Amino acid sequence: MRKVGCFGLVLGLVAVVALFLVVQGWGGAGPAPRTLTVQIGEGSTLAGAATELEKAGAIPSARRFRLYARVFGSGDPIKAGEYRIAPRASQSDILKLMQGGKVVQRLVAVPEGYPSVLVHDALMKADGLTGDVPVPAEGSILPDSYAFQAGDTRASVVTRMQSAMKTYLAKAWAARKPGIAVTTPEQAIILASIVEKETGKPSERRTVAAVYGNRLRNGMPLQADPTVIYPITKGRPLGRRILRSELHAKNGYNTYASAGLPVGPIANPGRASIDAVLDPAQTQALYFVADGTGGHVFADTLAEHNANVKKWYAIRKARGEM
Repeated sequence: MRKVGCFGLVLGLVAVVALFLVVQGWGGAGPAPRTLTVQIGEGSTLAGAATELEKAGAIPSARRFRLYARVFGSGDPIKAGEYRIAPRASQSDILKLMQGGKVVQRLVAVPEGYPSVLVHDALMKADGLTGDVPVPAEGSILPDSYAFQAGDTRASVVTRMQSAMKTYLAKAWAARKPGIAVTTPEQAIILASIVEKETGKPSERRTVAAVYGNRLRNGMPLQADPTVIYPITKGRPLGRRILRSELHAKNGYNTYASAGLPVGPIANPGRASIDAVLDPAQTQALYFVADGTGGHVFADTLAEHNANVKKWYAIRKARGEM
């Protein structure tokens, strides 16, 4: 009887030790020596995910991981995506990470007023995207930050960017104010792209939009420098002053050489510039020029404008720019 009691005590201790080891194996520090990235494919099972985790060195054994997950896990399905595994992450934490779908967030940022050639550059440089894609149509992209996962195609991201623009433009056009100078959503994008390029000051957008709207109604050339530059660089920085010959070039975009809107957008305008075109300020202004502070001063008449231009030239001379 005494031997039986001792044997039972030993078995009990062994069981406690075994349970402790199992719990430690599941909830204790894992083998990853550094941050690891693991890609779990669409439709992967727990077994497939465990195999990828073992290959990456995030867990010691795929077989034991599956066993522990069935015993200790919640039973929720794992979700596909790219996961960043922290150093020494426990198997328990790894399962929760994949069940919660906390995938690595990758972003392609499109600032307001970005031309499509620069959108294309950003897409081609984005680590994790696959496939080639042509330069998107100018004005078809809604500026924003777009999340993607490793393995997504560049074409699929462009589709989302363009869908976002179509959705926003349709909603904004439906809420447009009566009497605006543009008559179609396409014209709204063209004018918004000019407004976007002419001022970076949010408080001015509606006034700049109103000036161009007034000029359109009066049959006056818009005389917007960015439209002269666009056919030369397709939206990239010019890096020099505009040449006199370029101010006279007739190419469908030059708003000095021809009245009316250019033949297409010169950038991808943001929401605020689209809104400004569809709800411009109430003003009779026909002119504006830089005021030396990053903004502009507006004028109703040519005489007022010429006086403002003289002030701007004086500021530039004082700065040594002329």
